Amino acid sequence: MSLEMKDFPEKGELVIGTIENIFEYGAYIKLDEYGNLRAYLPRNEVSTKWIKNIREVLKEGQKAVFKVIRVNKEKGHVDVSLKRVSEGERRKKLLEWKKHQKSLKTLEIVASKLNRPLDGVLNTIGRKLTEKFGDLYMALEEIARFGKEAIKDLGFSEEEIKALVEEAKRHIEIKKVKISGTIFLLTTRGNGVNVIKDVLVSAKNVDKPREVSIRIYTVGSPRYKIELVGLNYKDLEKTLSNILNLVKSKAQQYGALMRFVRDKK
Repeated sequence: MSLEMKDFPEKGELVIGTIENIFEYGAYIKLDEYGNLRAYLPRNEVSTKWIKNIREVLKEGQKAVFKVIRVNKEKGHVDVSLKRVSEGERRKKLLEWKKHQKSLKTLEIVASKLNRPLDGVLNTIGRKLTEKFGDLYMALEEIARFGKEAIKDLGFSEEEIKALVEEAKRHIEIKKVKISGTIFLLTTRGNGVNVIKDVLVSAKNVDKPREVSIRIYTVGSPRYKIELVGLNYKDLEKTLSNILNLVKSKAQQYGALMRFVRDKK
């Protein structure tokens, strides 16, 4: 979500709304993302199933995801539907909403640290972040991952950068994934310790995305544990493949035997 607030949603758009008033033939919904603009939910747009009483589905104060079905900007009318929202759309929209709320809360804390009003921080710092990263949450994710390197080109002061990095790392959870396995390396050379060390150091220094971390340690010769942690399995699999190709090549150069056993997920 961007910081730009439109006056009206577009037809087909998914919106977050709070049910304010329920009547026999419909309900009025406060659209949370549009300055509390009110929309109308017709009774026949409440459920795909027949209902005797509209209150079987709706409750005042209930927050839900709606789909915009009609917009009349001249009259200021917006009609929405509940039944046309699929479960997948509902989950996705709620996740976006929660992320946006967390972003605003994080920027609110940043504003407090800088002793500035939130609106001012959103219109300056927030605007620069959304222009570069697309939306606030994506910006805060990048800051949480890479620290000040993610925003060093945006012209922020040291005080602003410090506040953003501290709060992004504190409030934005970066989900990571992991793969692991055991490399068996065996050599009969007299300098076997140095051979193994050279092979494993090379493996640890393989080219990789900066989000991927590699840990290699011994669990008792000739077994060496390898653990890769990153943001997605695609990067991890590619990095692991590069490591194993390098280790195999190095082992062949030294006349060493090499085998890899992957851990089960």
